[in-house]
Formats: sequence, structure tokens, C-alpha cells
Amino acid sequence: MKPGKINSYKTLSEIEINNKKFKFYSLKKAEENGLEGISKLPKSLKVLLENLLRYEDDVSVTKNQIEAIKDWLKSKKSKTEIAYRPARVLLQDYTGIPAVADLAAMREAVKEKNKDPNTINPLSAVDLVIDHSVQVDQSAKADSFDKNVEIEFNRNGERYSFLKWGQQAFNNFRIVPPGTGICHQVNLEYLSKVVWSEEFEGQSYLFPDTLVGTDSHTTMVNGLSVLGWGVGGIEAEAGMLGQPISMLIPEVIGFEVKNKMPEGTTATDLVLTVVKMLRDKGVVGKFVEFYGDGLKNLTLADRATIANMAPEYGATCGFFPIDEETLKYLKFSGRDEITVKIVEEYAKAQGLWSSEDIDFTDTLTLDMTTIVPTISGPKRPQDKVLLTDASTSFKKSFSEVTGKKDFSVSKVKDKEYSIKDGSILIAAITSCTNTSNPNVLIGAGLLAKKAVELGLEVKPWVKTSLAPGSQVVTDYLEKAGLNTYLDKLGFHLVGYGCTTCIGNSGPLADEIVDSIQKENIYAVSVLSGNRNFEGRISPHIKANYLASPPLVVAYALAGHMNFDLYKDSFGKDKNGKDIFMKDIWPSNKEIEDVLKSSLNPEMFVKRYSNVSEGPKQWQQIKTEKSSIYNWEENSTYVKKPPFFENLPDQPEGFKKIHDARPLLILGDMVTTDHISPAGNIQKESPTGEYFMKHQI
Repeated sequence: MKPGKINSYKTLSEIEINNKKFKFYSLKKAEENGLEGISKLPKSLKVLLENLLRYEDDVSVTKNQIEAIKDWLKSKKSKTEIAYRPARVLLQDYTGIPAVADLAAMREAVKEKNKDPNTINPLSAVDLVIDHSVQVDQSAKADSFDKNVEIEFNRNGERYSFLKWGQQAFNNFRIVPPGTGICHQVNLEYLSKVVWSEEFEGQSYLFPDTLVGTDSHTTMVNGLSVLGWGVGGIEAEAGMLGQPISMLIPEVIGFEVKNKMPEGTTATDLVLTVVKMLRDKGVVGKFVEFYGDGLKNLTLADRATIANMAPEYGATCGFFPIDEETLKYLKFSGRDEITVKIVEEYAKAQGLWSSEDIDFTDTLTLDMTTIVPTISGPKRPQDKVLLTDASTSFKKSFSEVTGKKDFSVSKVKDKEYSIKDGSILIAAITSCTNTSNPNVLIGAGLLAKKAVELGLEVKPWVKTSLAPGSQVVTDYLEKAGLNTYLDKLGFHLVGYGCTTCIGNSGPLADEIVDSIQKENIYAVSVLSGNRNFEGRISPHIKANYLASPPLVVAYALAGHMNFDLYKDSFGKDKNGKDIFMKDIWPSNKEIEDVLKSSLNPEMFVKRYSNVSEGPKQWQQIKTEKSSIYNWEENSTYVKKPPFFENLPDQPEGFKKIHDARPLLILGDMVTTDHISPAGNIQKESPTGEYFMKHQI
């Protein structure tokens, strides 16, 4: 951090916490010295304002930009562009590799000009979490996790070797190795500080923890009151190199939450309702900020679940203020007492502590007592379906898409069962949205326990998997003794990463694929993720439904989307009595009792104490200890970027672009996720042919 030299509003102040003095840029002083009314700004805009005050230099950040935030209060919108510098950058492996490759190429270009290549380093703190490369190749077996790790390292050897080189080559650059967890959950549980501190010219400064990330669900950390969102690779690299991000001062929609969710509902039901409400409202390009009495009834994990799905409701971020729950979570996740004290004292001094006297661009309200069990699908996160209507809604969308009136049936070769239109072929407890939430994971485990004790089994055509967002999840499931029951239903651990939700669901059994193709079966997946676009989860599955982890287990027992979870029987117990959903659904009290006895701060401290070591396969990767990377000419993955070849000493300036035309003009609901390289590459695709030619 290098603060700007200009301080128009004389805001530089001092605060003493635990006998240590810290400098900070006071919003209270800014209001006293000319920025009248800013105490009524949304908390998220206060974070942006502090950023401008700290970096005011009259070049990138001007007094005009600062005043524009004060003027925002007049109309609750602005056309002024500001230069915003986040404190840090979060990368995941797919999108992080190009950034590391650019840095490596820059070093080489600098060396060629007889300058010191070691001067090329990220200027902002950068964390790269390797979480998008694990695939569900093996599932429903005791050794699924070990086998998937082995396959992952064989498949990604070249990429991992490159990243490990980067780990030792660059300053300000940390890598969280494979097998640790999903970047967003690691960010929430470990990397984030809520209030950042940094030394500059012998002084300690405090300022809000902010970031940008190369994954759209970077927004999850807004649940912890850390302002952050996803950006493209170019913007992330600019942030890494200390360049500001140019952005309009956004409109801020206040989302008031009231009361408490009823018995039998989950955070997933809540977030799918929020997604639908905000999509209908129209919040693209806007900030959403949550407030109201109901906040006290939302755990930090519930807030993170809501913040995670900001891309699905279209907002830049879904921000929560700092309050007692924030402090409680920081303590519980193993942060030290001084960190927690700094967060509380700084937030109260800066006006970032939770309060209701805020001016928003617009508001909407949700009474949480109205939440009911909900899923969403078959192909968009905002396609909310009440669980009571799920089977009829499926039949309707099935008929509209296929034109069929009845379900086609296809016999599975060498098996005693058939699959049909609507058969659930993948049931995955996966993704950052829900596996960061202990309530829904414990709920899934308790539902599995009750089901096993009553003699229920998952249908044989369902591919089941459990891919938690961090190792802490399996620790508390084991302590509660619930992993055994999940295993008995085939929800064995398959990996810690972004598996099914990104399309890394792995292959379906050959005989299942043959059966799908034989009768053109309209197959279904149910996952606890955040994305369900057609073809994303698996190329063989057309309809995908988002649901809470307990509902994922329930649907795996049902085996078909036509099953009415409120009315239909899962089977009979040993006395011949029908088993219904009410017989296996855990109560809120049961979930809370298990949580109290099975999750503690020591689990977080233990898991993150040696986070950079990684599994033995990571430790065994040998890399050259050098500042310059040795590019492999025959590589099909890690290539030297050509941008810096024959680079002139002075910038060339801008040239006119002639005869440009758009490559694609697409509808509103086609996103980069539809063309993401993650997931299965078909043999008959151009990429597949290229890989076969190179024997990959």
C-alpha cells in the first residue's frame, strides 16, 4: 500500500488498539471537513470512499471523484467514474495460470533488456487457490478421494509444476495447493481479515479488506463484509500490478430481511428466493446491500450463501455489514483475538458497524417467515420452483422441451434396471454456495442417517458424490459420525474442489451413456451448486436442478424428478410401513445440537496451520529454483505469451482499428460459462481431435 500524497479533507487519524497505534483515513473527519451527509451512505460505498481518500493523488484519484460519492446522496446514482484499488487479488487455477504466465513472460522481456527480472512481482497481495482441476472420475467408493487425487496430479502435472515454480519465483504471491478446498471457502475461513493492516514508511495503517478475484463467485466473501467481486483476467492482472480498476459509482439496492426462517427450511431455500426476487427487480451492474432486523437470525454461513450467488441475481456484489455475527465467526474460525478486536474497533470508528440509517437507491423487503422449501431449474438459477410443485413443474418443462407426452424408457445393458426421461443420473453435494454452510451439511448427514436406519438405498443409476469446500467439513462430519451414513448412500468424499458445479462431474458409466443415447433420454442432475445451465454439468444431461444438500440426498433416494417428495413413499421399513420425507427430514434442533458438539475453532486452526504444504503429491513436484521459467516448446498447455516479444522501450501509442466486427451477438442468458473450457471435452470435438493427435 502506497497512500496518495494529497489529503484534501484532512482525514488521516490515529487509533490505538491493544496498546498499538494505527493510522487510518477517517470517514468521520471527512464528514466534518466538507463531505456532509456521508454517514448515511451504504456501507459498501463507505468502503469505496475510504479507498479514494487513502489513494488521493490528483492523478488517478482526484478530489472530484471523492466529491462525486458525496453527491451520490442527492439522486442515489452517479455517472462519475472512480479509480478503485482493492487490497488483494484472489485467483483460481484455471484463470490464474494465464496471469502467472504473463508475469513469467514479463520477467523474460525485462531480462532481455539487461534489466533485473526480479523487479517483476505482484504489487498487491495475490493468493492462488488450486481448486478447479479435480474431477469426479471415481465416486461412491471408499478410495474415491485417493484415486481422484492421483488422477488429478497425473492429468495436471505440467500445470502444477508451472504453478509451483511461480510459488518460489514471485514475491507477494501465495499458492494454496490442490486438495485444500474451494477458493471462496478458503477465502472466507482463512485468507480474509475484514480489516487489513499494512506497513508504510514505518507506520501501521488500517483499512477495509477488499479484493477482486478471477472467479465470479468471489462475491461470497461479502457475507463477511469484505467487498469483492469477480473480474476478467486483464483487470485482475492490473490489480496485481497496483493499477486501479476503473468503475462507475454504482447504484445500491437495499435488501431488508425481516423475522426468521421457519422450521424445515434451509439457507439454500432462502438464497433461491433472493435470486428470483433480485432478478425480477433488475440489479445488473448494481451493488446489493442487506440490512434489517432479520440479519441477527442469519449465521455468517447463511450470509455467505446469499452473497455467493450475486452473479446469479445479476448484482456486482451482495454486501453485509459488520456486526456481532461477523466477530463471532472470526473467533469461531480460529482468527486470533487481536484480529477480532481490530475489526470491531475499526468498524465502529469508521461507521462500518451495522446500522439502519442508510440512504439506498431503492429497497425491497423479504419476510423470512414466508420462505418455503425451494429448488431451481431446469436450466437457470433464477428458475425458482417450489418443492411442492417440483414434479408437476418438471413434467411441464419436459413436455415443452421434448414435445413428448410420456416418458421414454431405456434398458441399461447388463443391469437389472432401466432409466427413463426424468431419471436423476447425478446427485452431487458440491460447490462453494452450500458446502461452506455447516447447517445444510449436517442436515444432509442427519437425513442420510435416518434413511439408512430405515433401510433406504440410493437408486443404482444415480452417480453420487460429496465434494466439500474445505477439509474442515469432513472433520466435523466425522466427529458427528455422519460420514458413515453418507458413505452408505454413496456420498463418499471425492475431492475438495469445484467439481460438479463447474462441469467436472466426471464420466457417467458407459452403459448409462449408451442407454441415454439409445432413446434420447432427457436425463436430470440435482446438485447443491450455483450454476445449472444446459450441458454445463454433463454433456449427457439436459435438465439440472439446484437444491440444498439434504434435498440432494433425498432426490438420490427418489431417483426420478417425477417423484413428489411431499406425497410419494421412498419405500417401506422393516414393518412394511411406508417411509415419507417427514420421516427422514431432520429438525432444526437436531441440526443445532449436532453442530454444537462437532464443530470447534481448533479444527480451523489445525487445518490452516500448514496450508501451503499440500498433499504428498504436491510436495514431490520438483521445480527449478530460478527467477526465469524454462518454457517447454512442445507443451500443449503452458505456452509463453507472445505479447512481450520485440517490445519497444517506449509504448507505441494507440492505433486506429479499421473494419472491426462482432464475432458473436448473443442473448441475455448466454454467458462465458456456456463456453468455459472446464469439464468434459468430447473426443469428436475439434479440441478432442487435437489432443488425440498429440496423444494426450
